[in-house]
Amino acid sequence: MTEPLPWWPTRFIRALTAIGVLLPAPGRGSVVSLEIGAGRVDAEVRDGGPHRVRIGLTAFGKADWAVITRALAAKASLTVLLLGGELPRDVEETFKALRLPLFPSSAREVSLDCTCPDAEVPCGHLNAVFSALVERVADDPFTILALRGRDREALLEELKNRLISAEPLDPGDGTPALAEAMDTYFDGGQAPGLDGAAPLHGPRTAPGALLDQAPPFAITVGGEDVAELLRPVYRALAGEPGT
Repeated sequence: MTEPLPWWPTRFIRALTAIGVLLPAPGRGSVVSLEIGAGRVDAEVRDGGPHRVRIGLTAFGKADWAVITRALAAKASLTVLLLGGELPRDVEETFKALRLPLFPSSAREVSLDCTCPDAEVPCGHLNAVFSALVERVADDPFTILALRGRDREALLEELKNRLISAEPLDPGDGTPALAEAMDTYFDGGQAPGLDGAAPLHGPRTAPGALLDQAPPFAITVGGEDVAELLRPVYRALAGEPGT
């Protein structure tokens, strides 16, 4: 029994089938080479003789990819997964939100060519190459991004560079740069309540609250529980009247 395909190749097949590019027809011949680049797939199929097959898909330009990379880098969860070598499903939604769909929405975005004399398009050789392409996507979903103009290495390098050079979230908040604050970075400043510094105010806590949370002492003093002997001391430290 054939194992079901992972999500990305299944999504790829569904997208191509929806626009009538991929037809439910068997492939013909043996794919002996398969090269994938920005906007194109070049393959050779052996079927009695060699046939050159080419599949074209519109690739996004540099400006588009700059926008895409910025949008991906803005989502920490996506960035972590991408840099870890995983292509999360949410990536497709990011492309859609930018009106740069990851998958073609029209047959006009795809071109098909084979050197065989068959009049049917796609021919059996093209179907064979599509099958090989789906297998490649199953092995490496980043293949889809490569078709749109960015291979895995280039995309991850751009994401890393963008994170390294990222500006503060609010550059106008008046916070000095780290390099400008190094002389006083480890200076905690005046302790609260000393030498005129404003004291810190927090919620009122009973002086014996800490003793109430402490586990029972294993020893006694003169037969008295140690916690009870310490309570007057804690009340005195808190400045309670009558102590």
